[in-house]
Amino acid sequence: MTSGHATNTSPDPEPLDNVELRLDDRRVGKVRISYALPNRRRLFITTDRLSAFDRIIAGVPYKGQVLNQLSTWWFGQTADIVANHAISEPDPNVLIATEAVPLPVEVIVRGYITGVTDTALWTQYANGERTLYGHTFPDGLAKNTPLPEPIVTPTTKGLNNAHDEPLASAEVVSRGLVENELWRRVEHAALALFARGTELGATAGLILADTKYEFGLAADGELLLIDEVHTPDSSRWWIAATYDERLRAGDEPESLDKEVVRRALADAGYSGSGPIPKLPAEVWSATTARYIDAYERLTGKTFNPGAYPVGPRINAAVAGMEIT
Repeated sequence: MTSGHATNTSPDPEPLDNVELRLDDRRVGKVRISYALPNRRRLFITTDRLSAFDRIIAGVPYKGQVLNQLSTWWFGQTADIVANHAISEPDPNVLIATEAVPLPVEVIVRGYITGVTDTALWTQYANGERTLYGHTFPDGLAKNTPLPEPIVTPTTKGLNNAHDEPLASAEVVSRGLVENELWRRVEHAALALFARGTELGATAGLILADTKYEFGLAADGELLLIDEVHTPDSSRWWIAATYDERLRAGDEPESLDKEVVRRALADAGYSGSGPIPKLPAEVWSATTARYIDAYERLTGKTFNPGAYPVGPRINAAVAGMEIT
């Protein structure tokens, strides 16, 4: 287990992969399942599925609960920066939210040069690229070190197992993906969110290396922060206390996110295509521990694991709701 104080959970429950509800307009994403509710709302279920290299890799117990509850906490911590879609949380894995049309780009903010995927800054930089996402980088940068200032590095949203495509901010507008004035608002909000995440993360002894945001438009045109915020799925969280020592030793930062899974896959020769390598069981138990540790450090709350199996619990919670 990583350093920290993650709550002990029952051994190896069956991860939540799928839930069927008697609601309309079922949509299935990499991690979330959603249904339509009246009055332009949607019900989102966060499963335990873990994605890496734009593929579903495995299920990790309690991961969905951490993502849902931590995002709800962050929505509350950032509502003064930009409005968000969160309305209520009727179950640890469920969010009731305002319906929104997602913008067709993922908004990634990077404060450090790092990563192992094809779109990661370090991967491209180590291959000799010096102009990335419309930004020019000098020679001599070292992996896992801070950039002069956080930068926005958008990507397309890979569909049908296609990989995300890096974009310069200017391309987001020139390709007609997002209108210019709206994109400027998105960039401003993203950098302000990253600054808030960096600030609150520091008080928890964590470094926010980079993160992904999703934005959408409500029916009235209001810009909303949607999906998830500053979770171990969407962010690289490093433990500050060991960062300098590990950097000097040439080791990877101690992380509380799914980077350990990405590295294990990369070490096995996997880069996003072909059969997914089988990883040792300890990779998944360590991932659960990291996710819970991140939740407890950031929120200052003790993680209270929901009952497994999760499906019947969610069905009971939804049955008790007034769907009006």
